[in-house]
Amino acid sequence: MKTRTLLLTVILSACPGIAAAASCSVMNLTRCLDSVCAINVSSNPSARCQYCGTSSAGEPPSQRGGMVSLSVGASARYTISEDELEDAPTDPGQRYAWATAKCIEKIDGCTPDDVTDNYDKLIEQSCRAAGVSAQLAATLADRAKPSATLSSCTTSIRACMIAANRCGSDWSNCADDASFNEFLSTCGVQENNCSEFMPDVRTAMTEDRDSAIANAGALIENIIKGYQNAREQKLASARQACTDGTSRTSCVETVCERNMPNKCGQGYESERVNAELLCEFYDLACELLDLQ
Repeated sequence: MKTRTLLLTVILSACPGIAAAASCSVMNLTRCLDSVCAINVSSNPSARCQYCGTSSAGEPPSQRGGMVSLSVGASARYTISEDELEDAPTDPGQRYAWATAKCIEKIDGCTPDDVTDNYDKLIEQSCRAAGVSAQLAATLADRAKPSATLSSCTTSIRACMIAANRCGSDWSNCADDASFNEFLSTCGVQENNCSEFMPDVRTAMTEDRDSAIANAGALIENIIKGYQNAREQKLASARQACTDGTSRTSCVETVCERNMPNKCGQGYESERVNAELLCEFYDLACELLDLQ
């Protein structure tokens, strides 16, 4: 199945959220692929081979009698709709590639390797049931590698670049040009059929990185500004309290109420004097603010 892996390396979805750190749900990926490649599989064990294996297995009955849903109640979240299936190629090889691109876009975290590692064996089983497993192997060997496009190269190289062990999804590991250039070179070599598009890919990746880092910087600036505003508001409140004397007065009343036996009542002026002495630290604080 290594040939199938090479066949699909450049067939990635246009969704940039496919990152190495994401986890592919094999169950949901299989559901999605089956909605394209295993129509009526319960009554036709050769369906996967006929739809997405080799034309040697014959034309699937549903193509002659009209499309029939894979299963009643299948989740539309993880399957390709019947309306979308109208655009699916009838050639098994092209249909396999089409299904892979569609399902990678629909199921987060999945890659062509997940398809080849998990779904190809189901196609092989189907082709064995149809008695054409040898023809399938020959078909895979004969399938031409699809031509790269700027879109497919940009998508695949972006997925490579934002892997956790490279730039990261926030591009923070590539803030310096040296790291950025090193990872771009590595990813470009992996996608060796994208060399003619590399100048445009570099421009797109540079814009992605600069935008991500600029947005991160703006977020930090907003956080800092928020703390500065809070500090300035507290400082303004303190200055106002020094100007009108409310804080010191409040302190005296609190000491009288909570600490003086007679609560600084009439005839106990000495208690109020002591309370005022205890609250003199407000005078010191206001002096530090140069407001007294």
